[in-house]
Amino acid sequence: MPAKKAAKSTGTYEGFSAEERDAMKEHAKELKARGSKADAEAAVLAKIAEMPDSDRVMAERIHAIVTESAPSLSPKTWYGMPAYANAAGKVICFFTPAAKFKARYASFGFNEDATLDEGTMWPTAWALTKLTAADEKRIAALVKKAAG
Repeated sequence: MPAKKAAKSTGTYEGFSAEERDAMKEHAKELKARGSKADAEAAVLAKIAEMPDSDRVMAERIHAIVTESAPSLSPKTWYGMPAYANAAGKVICFFTPAAKFKARYASFGFNEDATLDEGTMWPTAWALTKLTAADEKRIAALVKKAAG
C-alpha cells in the first residue's frame, strides 16, 4: 500500500509561544531532578527571587500563605512556577507570574485534585494584580479547603 501524504495545514496555528516552550523545558528538567522536600522548596524560593518585583512580592506572600494554611502541601516548581503538591505528588495549587507569559495579571489557580467542588460549577483560578488583606484571607481559606 502506498504511504499517505500528510495533509497540508491551511490554519493559522503557529505552535507554542517561546514562553510556553520554555515552561515545557523547565517541566522536563523538574521531572528529572527528584530531590528532597528542602531541595524542592529551595527551587521554589529561587524561582520567586528571579521574578520582577510586582510578581515577586505576590509570590512571596502566596508562598507564606500556602505553607502556613496547608503545611501538608509540599512546595515544588511546576513548569518553572511555584506550586504546592499533596502527599501523592499531585499539584493542588500554583502561582503563575504575569511576566512568565507576558500577561497583564498574575494568577493563582487550583488543579483538579483540589477539593474545591461547590455545586456544578466553581472557579479554579483567580487573576491577581496585587494582594489585599481580604485577598490573602480568601486565598488561605481556599488553600485549606483545597488541601482537604
